Amino acid sequence: MPKLRTAITSIFTHFLIWLFLIFALYPILWVIALAFSKGVVPESRVLPVPSHFSLEHFQAVILRTDAQGRWLFARQLWNSTLTATATAFVSVLIAIPAAYAFSRFDFVGKATTLRGLLATQMFPGVAASVPLYLVLDTLNLLDTLSGLVLVYATSTLPFALFQLRSTFDTIPRDLDEAAMVDGASRVEAFLRVVLPVARPGIAITALFAFMSAWNEFILAATFLSREEHYTLPILLQSYATEHDANLGHFAAGAILVSLPVMILFYLLQRELVAGLTAGGVKG
Repeated sequence: MPKLRTAITSIFTHFLIWLFLIFALYPILWVIALAFSKGVVPESRVLPVPSHFSLEHFQAVILRTDAQGRWLFARQLWNSTLTATATAFVSVLIAIPAAYAFSRFDFVGKATTLRGLLATQMFPGVAASVPLYLVLDTLNLLDTLSGLVLVYATSTLPFALFQLRSTFDTIPRDLDEAAMVDGASRVEAFLRVVLPVARPGIAITALFAFMSAWNEFILAATFLSREEHYTLPILLQSYATEHDANLGHFAAGAILVSLPVMILFYLLQRELVAGLTAGGVKG
């Protein structure tokens, strides 16, 4: 009886796991089916299988050009890559020394500053779109990628700071002190001892900052007006407007937009696992 009960429990558990897995993957399978199906209007069916296999949607998205014959997809892919990479780099570059200071030192206004930074995360980015627009207009950075990077970096910086502060908190202060006892300065101990240990946390923080900028649509659509400056999320929106919707092109574009992030997750999987589990075990 105990073995039978264990077998029944195992079967029921696996059934629920498969059920939830199918529930989660079903929309994704439909996106893949639409991307590889021929035609504009999807056919009504239960199984998400391409009716007539075709790469026409990918060709239309990738080979899209503007009125002057310029290759738009390559330009917009470059815009998204440059913007997201610069956002991650700037956010992490500023957040690393600031997070280390918040983790290791006590100074006047420390708690107030942390509460203020936390309060900025309670409001969506679109709530600040009007003042940000005025700031970029004053700085002559409207419709520029540098202005978009500035906006993205300021919005992701508080998250990066809190994430890296938690990472530095898990690193024992004894490492810093041991390095300084051996003759290293505070800066040398930070660069040569603490930073290598914090690499998984830095990797996951950079990845989330990259994803935040890569997937953002509202601010990009607000601050960019020329098609050659658009990022990929704005490209996707152009295939599903209030007057027309080409679901095949939209699905193909969604897959193409998701591929770089999937590749990054695969390349950084070890650092991600280490970063997510950091602090789970006290050393």
